[in-house]
Amino acid sequence: MISGQGRVAIEVCNVVKRFGTVTALKGATLAIRDNEFFTLLGPSGCGKTTLLRLIAGFEEVTEGKILLFGEEIEDLPPNKRPVNTVFQQYALFPHMTVLDNVAFGMLRLKMPKAEAVERARKMLALVKLDAFFDRKPNQLSGGQQQRVALARAMAPRPKVLLLDEPLSALDLKLRQAMRVELKQLQRETGITFVFVTHDQEEALTMSDRIAVMSEGELQQIGTAKDIYEKPDNRFVADFIGETNLIDATIERVDGGDVLCRLAGGVAIRAETATRPAIGAAGHLSIRPERITVVKSGDADAGPSGLVEQTVYLGTDTQHLVKLDNGPLVTVRTQNAHRDFVDLEPGDRVSLTFDEGAARLLVD
Repeated sequence: MISGQGRVAIEVCNVVKRFGTVTALKGATLAIRDNEFFTLLGPSGCGKTTLLRLIAGFEEVTEGKILLFGEEIEDLPPNKRPVNTVFQQYALFPHMTVLDNVAFGMLRLKMPKAEAVERARKMLALVKLDAFFDRKPNQLSGGQQQRVALARAMAPRPKVLLLDEPLSALDLKLRQAMRVELKQLQRETGITFVFVTHDQEEALTMSDRIAVMSEGELQQIGTAKDIYEKPDNRFVADFIGETNLIDATIERVDGGDVLCRLAGGVAIRAETATRPAIGAAGHLSIRPERITVVKSGDADAGPSGLVEQTVYLGTDTQHLVKLDNGPLVTVRTQNAHRDFVDLEPGDRVSLTFDEGAARLLVD
């Protein structure tokens, strides 16, 4: 349970799922708060969709329990659970109008027709499809069809809405727009959203909290900022955003800080969530945007090296710097930044690291 932070909507308690000899989920335990936008994030095959299907009731739990607002549901069939699911494929009825598609589920639940139609109209207004009541699905764009699927899923007022990569079929611009709309819909309706994606940007943009998964195990649960800024392990650091993972040796431990030595002799202070042994090896995770590059001689900076490559990326420029007797480091510099330095391959440079930029990871 999550104490002091609102009612818990879903509890997953040491859940295991096996398909024959393959264990797809290995003792997952987490709690999702009511009215929360919670995301399951990870690469293909990590177990995120399996977990979503277990919550929905489309798969049976091998071991463990799943509770919805304190009630065990792992033995309930899908139609008896107060949850709805939105899939990658919208599964709209092609012969029905948009309004009839949205009203269909409520009519199946024996809601009076007039009430179902009124509710359907309100939900279509919420997803900005007021003018499309009488159209058929094949007369809508992909983004509009996605909105209809969302309206249909939300119309019966489920306690939880499960979304299995619902934006993956849309083009980039539309995906970006739908991220904003999805988050706004979740806030307006107060429904608990559980969102599955392999897209880290989607997760960071929309989520109140994120669960990062790998090979059937939960690696870390936290806010987007916590997971990006304070990864628990090498997998999370490498999967979320872009980072430099640099081999280092621990020289001194001082509370939550450590002094590390890189190959080539450069010393860097880093934060850590553990208390590693002096002399132990680890990895420093340093985000490229937390590093400043200056031409050698311009300042008393940190480690030095040669620029191997520069790549112009519009909003920023990526520099690949080979440190003296050390690793290749990626640096990103905003092109509009007042301290921007125009560099070419072969230039000798020094690097400085923002305070708190380095985080020690000991696997």
